[in-house]
Amino acid sequence: MSDIVIVKNLVKNYISGVETLYILRGVSFTVEEAASVAITGQSGSGKSTLLNVLSGLDKSDSGSVTVADMEITGLSERKLSAYRSRQVGFIFQFHYLLKDFTALENVMLPAYMFGMKKKAALEKARALLSDVKLDDRIGHYPSQLSGGERQRVAVARSLVNDPGIILADEPTGNLDPNNSAMVAEMLYETSTKWNKTLIVVTHDEKVASRAQYRYTLEAGVLR
Repeated sequence: MSDIVIVKNLVKNYISGVETLYILRGVSFTVEEAASVAITGQSGSGKSTLLNVLSGLDKSDSGSVTVADMEITGLSERKLSAYRSRQVGFIFQFHYLLKDFTALENVMLPAYMFGMKKKAALEKARALLSDVKLDDRIGHYPSQLSGGERQRVAVARSLVNDPGIILADEPTGNLDPNNSAMVAEMLYETSTKWNKTLIVVTHDEKVASRAQYRYTLEAGVLR
């Protein structure tokens, strides 16, 4: 397997008043295609910042990020938007589902908006919701779903545009232990089934233990 993610000497600082906050201090790592990686660390260690830089939502001060042979660090906002649509699937601690749309519609919308025919987008959404064991909930609205079910819809949605990598930022952080275990199982299983590279930031030891590779981010340094 070749490397789909290559990060070299990533540095990110923030200015807060007269103080400089050193968030990422020369982070370097690689991730193979279809591999799963968990990144753990205390709050404030830079985990979410690292994911934001990988996704192109934030820019580093120096260093480089290459995803699927594309060096994203210097891309324009237009090209970064295209990169996120094509290459990146997101899962956050909060599901961010649209409340006036069903589970099926929430999953299919990103593909439909990206140019997929409506029928094909619906078929893809149904298949993904089946993968996360929500066949019988596709017509339900977010308010009619449990917290775990909403997060499983978010897992399905992250895959609908066939991205190269899935970035999950504390995907079970708002869930009880039972739902957390179920969402983690669905996340890893569907990523494997669809041959996706998965990078998970988590405080949950059980979620992290499922990954093939693990790193800890401490004071901006990846270990």
